[in-house]
Amino acid sequence: MARRISPVIPGFSLTLGYSLAYLSLLVLIPLAAMFIKALDLSWTQFWAIVSQPRTLAALKLSFGTAFAAALLNGLVGTLLAWVLVRYRFAGRKVIEAMIDLPFALPTAVAGIALTALYAPAGPIGKLAAELGLKLAYTPIGIMLALTFVTMPFVVRTLQPVLADIPREVEEAAACLGAKPFQIFRHILLPALLPAWLTGFALAFARGVGEYGSVIFIAGNMPLKTEILPLLIIVKLDQYDYAGAAAIGVLMLLVSFSLLLLINLLQRQISKH
Repeated sequence: MARRISPVIPGFSLTLGYSLAYLSLLVLIPLAAMFIKALDLSWTQFWAIVSQPRTLAALKLSFGTAFAAALLNGLVGTLLAWVLVRYRFAGRKVIEAMIDLPFALPTAVAGIALTALYAPAGPIGKLAAELGLKLAYTPIGIMLALTFVTMPFVVRTLQPVLADIPREVEEAAACLGAKPFQIFRHILLPALLPAWLTGFALAFARGVGEYGSVIFIAGNMPLKTEILPLLIIVKLDQYDYAGAAAIGVLMLLVSFSLLLLINLLQRQISKH
């Protein structure tokens, strides 16, 4: 008679119940509370808040800079992951630790450090000013801050995928006459693209909600360098809780829609 092996964790129903309860307490209930608070406003009042030029400018700035930072990290992060996986060199462990530094460093500290570097009086900012560029207190400065805090997501997502790609497949393709671009196009890219999209989505989502590292380097000028999280804080300081909830709902809906599209695209790519 075959011996029945007990499962390591409880069955599906119990596990799913615990998971949903945990998710509800941490995510669903707080988000539902925000939607309920926004219901204090009529549709006309809600639309008046989310369609204000100040709100739309902050929306465009937050999502635009987050997208640009995620795209930049997608390019540079891929290169970093490639170097760390495929090569062994002195100082590699130091670079590994530096990549994880944004996870450990308080974002406000990162914002102060970046502002000190890129402000007009800072060493890099002064050099950029001589070239006719202004980095701090512009959307460029915001993008630099978001690039710093979101860099680990792409690198850490791609590293295990790169490590699992057999080198023998690339070597065999090269022996059969495939050029480097052909090897990248037909062997590396199909394996890397789903993971790349995951890292991009994580970096984008992190950048949209970033606050601490941005407020110092942004300058916080309405209609110019004011991000959505700061606008929510301004509403809270004015005791306009319903207005803050309305902007939060707008931010949540746009973020969820974009992330859903990215996940659907990733799923379609994974099927092929």
